[in-house]
Amino acid sequence: MVQRPSWLARLWVTAVWALVGFFILNLFAMIATVVLDSFASRWLGTWLPLGWTTRWYGSAWDEFQLGDVLIVTFEAVFLVVLISGLLGVPAAYALARRDFPGKRLVMLLFLLPLLIPPITYGIPMATVLYQAGFAGSLSGVVMANLVPTVPFVVLVMIPFIEQIDPRIEAAARVFGANTPRLFLHVLLPLLLPGVLAALLLVLVRTIAMFELTFLTAGPTSQTLVVALYYAVFAAGVRAVQSIDAMAVIYMATTLVWLVLALRFVNPTQIVGRAKRA
Repeated sequence: MVQRPSWLARLWVTAVWALVGFFILNLFAMIATVVLDSFASRWLGTWLPLGWTTRWYGSAWDEFQLGDVLIVTFEAVFLVVLISGLLGVPAAYALARRDFPGKRLVMLLFLLPLLIPPITYGIPMATVLYQAGFAGSLSGVVMANLVPTVPFVVLVMIPFIEQIDPRIEAAARVFGANTPRLFLHVLLPLLLPGVLAALLLVLVRTIAMFELTFLTAGPTSQTLVVALYYAVFAAGVRAVQSIDAMAVIYMATTLVWLVLALRFVNPTQIVGRAKRA
């Protein structure tokens, strides 16, 4: 006989779903407010704007020099993505395929930048970069963002590598494939979905990374998220609608890449790996 849940359990489930629904509703309401305000010509005391316009986007583009900011953003992002892939994929392969003393300690060190808040290690790291002459430039922004992104690539790639049967690699070596040929012609085609997923998620993470970029960026190396922060808190009077237009551009840029990333990666793979570890 199946026991029906008690009224207390049903009440708890209902309360949890109500809380989740309230959170989602508020989140969408805040996003909708920013989006609507970026197109509003007049909005005073009504549910919807009284007039609509797109001029705030042109105003934000000119006032905040968004063309230059976007160029710097994607220069930094693509450099971080490239270097993270070149360093993270081989490291993930070594951790997935090799057993060596201190492997758990190495895994823990890789996970630390992902587990602790970036601001806790960002300030001392920025101090070192300033002393070395890298901070305040694009190279400093790239080096700072590599600290969490390389471990992130390792964490995402390990489940993909573990899914490949080691006998495939052994058979390739039997037929004379050396290490570069094995990687290019055997492993890379099999790992391509995982590599794309990892690099796309790194791209999204780097675009959204504020703390490390803010601490190491200079006047000519600000990414979009840092420029948005300065637009909100810098001295002077600015139209709120222009700032909202800038925020919409930032949200749209991040959302597009996130949707692309989710087409290649299944988040449960990472969860499953964490449980096995």
